[in-house]
Amino acid sequence: MTDFMDSDKDKWYCISNPNQVNSPALLVYPDRIEENIERLIASVSDKSLLRPHVKTYKMPGIVRLLIKHGIRKFKCATIAEVEMTAGCGPDEVLLTYQPVGPNIRRFFELRKRFPEVAISCIADCEKIVRQLSEKAVEFNDKAGVWIDINVGMNRTGIAPGDEAIRLFRLVSDLPGLKAEGLHIYDGHIHESDYSLRKCLCDEAWATAEPMIAELKSGYGKLRIIAGGTPTFPFHAAKEGIETSPGTAVLWDYGYSSAFADLDFLHAAVLFTRVISKPGKDLICIDLGTKAVASEMTHPRIKLIGLSDYEFVAHNEEHLVIRTAKADSIEQGDELYCIPFHICPTVDRYDKVSVVRDGMVTEEWKVEARTRQITV
Repeated sequence: MTDFMDSDKDKWYCISNPNQVNSPALLVYPDRIEENIERLIASVSDKSLLRPHVKTYKMPGIVRLLIKHGIRKFKCATIAEVEMTAGCGPDEVLLTYQPVGPNIRRFFELRKRFPEVAISCIADCEKIVRQLSEKAVEFNDKAGVWIDINVGMNRTGIAPGDEAIRLFRLVSDLPGLKAEGLHIYDGHIHESDYSLRKCLCDEAWATAEPMIAELKSGYGKLRIIAGGTPTFPFHAAKEGIETSPGTAVLWDYGYSSAFADLDFLHAAVLFTRVISKPGKDLICIDLGTKAVASEMTHPRIKLIGLSDYEFVAHNEEHLVIRTAKADSIEQGDELYCIPFHICPTVDRYDKVSVVRDGMVTEEWKVEARTRQITV
C-alpha cells in the first residue's frame, strides 16, 4: 500500500474557505465516500449481501448515500442508530446489541413506528428471549431475532453448539418471535498479515460450522451475518453470507496502516488550528481529547504534510506536538489530519462539515450521536 500522504499530491483534503469553518471540525468528502461504497459493492458477489454497520458514521447523510447505491440493509449498535437509520427508508435494520431493560420496550416502539422496515435484534440467552416474546405479545407483534454467536471475541454471544441450537429453536417456538438466523462477529481478528488474518477467521468460522449444518438440516435456508471490516472479504467469498463492514465507508489511519489488502479512500479528515507555540520546537493545536478518539495510546492522528513529529501532551482541549518544523508554523495556521479511529471520532461531533469540490458547502447532523432521538 502506498502511503496516502505521498500519493495524494493534489491535496484533496484542503478546503478553499477555511475562514468559514470553526475548528476543530470533522470534514467529510461525499465523492470519496461514494467511491468507497462502489469499492464495497465491487468486493461482493451481490450487494444485497452487504449490511454496513452505521456505528461508524451515525448520520442520515451517509446512510442515504448507501441507499442511493442500492444497499438497503444495515446494522446498528444503539436504539438511536436504529431510529435514525429506519427514518432513511431502508428495507432492514438489525440492532446488534441485545436489548435489556427499557430498551426492549423501545425496540418494539420503533418497530411500531416504522412498520415498513424490518427491524430485528440479536439475543444470546433464554432470559432475554423470553422477555422479548412477552413484549412482542403485548405489542401484538412478531419480531425477528438473530442468535448472537461467540466465536472467540468473548464480548457478547453464546458459544456455538447445542445450547445455541436450543436457543434458536426456542425463538422459533415462542409467540411473537421469528428466528431470523445467526449473527457471527469476529471482531477480535485484526492481524495485519493477510494470510494469518484469513487463517484465524477460518478457524473461528469452523467452530460454528457443525451448528450451522444442524440448523440448516432442520430449518432449511439459514441467514447468517458475519464479520466486520477486517474479515468481511473472507466471509464475502462464502455463498449467501451477509457481511458488515463499517469503517470502510469513511476509512481511518488505523486501518489503512494495518490492512494493505483493503483498498479504501480516506473520506474523513480532522481540521484543526495552531493556537500556541509554548516553547522551542513545540506547537499546540485545538484538537483535544474531546475532538478525537483517545481511547488508545498515541498515535491518535496522522498529520498530513508534516513528518518527524511526536506527541507531547494531550488534554481535553489541547494537543501539544514537538516538531523541528515549528519555526515555519504560525499561530492560527490550519492543519489537517487523519484520525486513527474514525468511529468514536465521529461520535465527538454534533455536525460534520461536508466538502464538495474543495469547499465546505453544508453540514450534516450526526443524528445518532445522542442516546435517544425520540423513542
